[in-house]
Amino acid sequence: MEPNIKEVAGRIRALREDLDLTMQEMAEATGRSVAEYAAQEAGEEDLSFTFLYKCAEKFGVDVIELLTGENPHLTGYSLTRAGTGLSIKRRAGFEYLHKAPHFRHKLAEPFVVTAPYLEEQQNVPVHLSRHGGQELDFIISGQMRFAYEDHEEILNPGDVVMYDSGRGHGMVATGGAPCVFLAIVMKPGDEKII
Repeated sequence: MEPNIKEVAGRIRALREDLDLTMQEMAEATGRSVAEYAAQEAGEEDLSFTFLYKCAEKFGVDVIELLTGENPHLTGYSLTRAGTGLSIKRRAGFEYLHKAPHFRHKLAEPFVVTAPYLEEQQNVPVHLSRHGGQELDFIISGQMRFAYEDHEEILNPGDVVMYDSGRGHGMVATGGAPCVFLAIVMKPGDEKII
């Protein structure tokens, strides 16, 4: 199952209006200009996971509710079989497969991510993004060029990197093939990802 961008954008607009939040307030919450936020809320631009995560945080809802229109409902455990999950496609062909979309009150968001190998990204600076909390990335296959502020590392299968995701970080597949990795996004302290 893959969310429809226009439907997700419509849910974001409806929640913003229901909560009497202005576009300016949402632009500030998501780290965008009002024009950039308006384009994303209208479904005119791709919705990055970071953007969705920040919207969900501001609205006080689970990011899965924005993506599917449904609230996660499982509380004891959640089983997601190999090759299944909630598919999210985003920037430069990255594919995210959310591995626990129906588990309620998650302390972390688990994804299997496939980063495409793109020749044009090999000799340019890695695009950096930021979101609150921490992230752990476990390389399953392929190679990743991982950038953290002004540091760069090449990661191989079995390598794990954990970092403060509130600081600039980014990754690109390298080595001539896609890179598949497990990404676990965690909120700081006692805060729940709701």
